[in-house]
Amino acid sequence: GLFVWRLSTTGARQIPCRFVHLYHVASNRLITFQYFNFLKRMYVTQCNKDLSQRAKPKSDSIVSPFHELQQLDQEKKVVHKISSVSPVHQSWSEMSSRNELREMKSAAETEDSVLPGGAEFKEDRQWKEMKLQLDDLPGILARLSKIKLTALVVSTASAGFAMAPVPFELTCFLLASLGTGLASCAANSINQFFEVPFDSNMNRTKNRPLVRGQISPLLAVCFAASCGIPGIALLTLGVNPLTGALGAFNIFLYTCCYTPMKRMSIANTWVGAVVGAIPPVMGWTAATGSLDAGALLLGGILYSWQFPHFNALSWGLREDYSRGGYCMMSVTHPGLCRRVALRHCLALIGLSAVAPVLNITTWTFPVISLPINLYISYLGFRFYRDADRSSSRKLFFCSLWHLPMLLLVMFTCKKSVLEKEDKGELRGGSHEMAMEIRLP
Repeated sequence: GLFVWRLSTTGARQIPCRFVHLYHVASNRLITFQYFNFLKRMYVTQCNKDLSQRAKPKSDSIVSPFHELQQLDQEKKVVHKISSVSPVHQSWSEMSSRNELREMKSAAETEDSVLPGGAEFKEDRQWKEMKLQLDDLPGILARLSKIKLTALVVSTASAGFAMAPVPFELTCFLLASLGTGLASCAANSINQFFEVPFDSNMNRTKNRPLVRGQISPLLAVCFAASCGIPGIALLTLGVNPLTGALGAFNIFLYTCCYTPMKRMSIANTWVGAVVGAIPPVMGWTAATGSLDAGALLLGGILYSWQFPHFNALSWGLREDYSRGGYCMMSVTHPGLCRRVALRHCLALIGLSAVAPVLNITTWTFPVISLPINLYISYLGFRFYRDADRSSSRKLFFCSLWHLPMLLLVMFTCKKSVLEKEDKGELRGGSHEMAMEIRLP
């Protein structure tokens, strides 16, 4: 009993000492562990005034004291070689400048290591001065004036001249066609002159002459002036002043209104449709010398036709237009783009039905033109419903053959040039003129 009491008293007396010792050891280890995590290999913690951090744990194998000291020296050297951590608040400009220097060094090394053929490739990528050759000048000017678009403008103007209810005059027809073509070349050239910075960002227009530097801007402006001034003069003096005024107004509308509006508002599509509707009106006024209901009807047909044509085209070029900075319905208002195309496809049916009411064609024209108008309306509905590249492509290619087919059917269903009553009035008018001439 005495032995047990001795052990219990001895243990009870030693418990506080052991508790203090354990707390001291635990606190020292806790401090060491905190220092080790916080400093992250930047400092060496101390425990009982001795170095306690090592780069690698000491091996358990038994080595000689000489090798152990040599290993400790190596570990100390490794510890001293630890690089300091860069501060977090390092500026992005310094980092970017360092990255640029590294990229330049690596590019220089790769260029030096390339084979001799790489020097030729490097020369090809450099800017060169384009030398204009006279043999290439006609093709360059044709692309500058958008010769295909000019041919479409001249053909619509010729259709308006042919649909006029007057006898056909070959000289007036040739003068009107030539003047309209020259005015179109001038407008297209000025349009390309203004849009060089934007055409360079689009895949569809990056190979135009002014973008590639195949022709100077001064030469382009001179070419536009040499086409526009004689074209307007030819329409005004050779045809009639009304046709010349319409040609000048169309150049102004295309270059000064439509071209800058392409980067400002989607209303540019409606303005461009007015530009495309004026050429058949010019053909009608060239033949008759006046603005009649027939001229307005032809202009309305061209106006409505351009919406399914251009909206379907712009749908497949949305990436290009957004890259070039153009504000188009297909980019900013895709739903409106599809609705407007469908509406004007249906409007073509109504305009075809109005032609015999205005005494321009016979009643067979709405019947014969109904299948092609229904077909383009069906494709417009498919484009409105599906809104994909396939439907837009089908609508665009349909519009290419729909317009000449519609104008051809309209010409075949045209009424006779002079009706019986008009012939009687003309004969009476000519007789009165003859009597006036005979009078002194």
